[in-house]
Amino acid sequence: MRYSVRHEGSPQSVADQSAGAVAAGLRDGRWEPTDEVRGDGEAGWVALEDHPRFAEDAADVAPPPRKDHPDETRLDMNPLIDVALVLLIFFILTTTYETVRKVLDLPGASANAPGKVKEVKPEDAKRLMIEVSARQEQGRPVVRVEGRAVGLDELDTALRRAVVDSKKTLLLLDAAPDVDYGVVIAVMDAARGAGVTKTSLLQQKAQ
Repeated sequence: MRYSVRHEGSPQSVADQSAGAVAAGLRDGRWEPTDEVRGDGEAGWVALEDHPRFAEDAADVAPPPRKDHPDETRLDMNPLIDVALVLLIFFILTTTYETVRKVLDLPGASANAPGKVKEVKPEDAKRLMIEVSARQEQGRPVVRVEGRAVGLDELDTALRRAVVDSKKTLLLLDAAPDVDYGVVIAVMDAARGAGVTKTSLLQQKAQ
């Protein structure tokens, strides 16, 4: 039988080859085991390593199977994780600082008399401002919104209701000196969340 041989996928082939010539081409390196062969009367091209006539010859010249060696190259992720954690902590602290930073609206001073505390008449305060007081009673802070005592956990609701009912957006905070500063901050936070635009601290006029 005569054979035609071609490189794998090539449109050109070498025809009229004997079986011995094809096998010699394999041994000489002219043909690769993956190159294709077709004998007279055979329908299609078949790789030399798969053809029953040349499979043994192809196996003799085929390179030994490649050995898989464990990959010793690896990336140490510990330094990257350490850097990521440091950055995460930095961003958390920065965000927390920006969140808890408060702007304390102290009683304003007159431009014509620097350093002088602005005076507000009681009737004007009652008409324009939501009045909140904080006192230390029996060892615990007591907060009153428009004269009604509310718990610290109820400040948000009470101030929101006061803003809606009175349509006032100014707040006057009367805090006793012995009241913990955290209570003052809590009132100011709740006021800001309720829509109060400015909170002023009441300072009693010296007699």
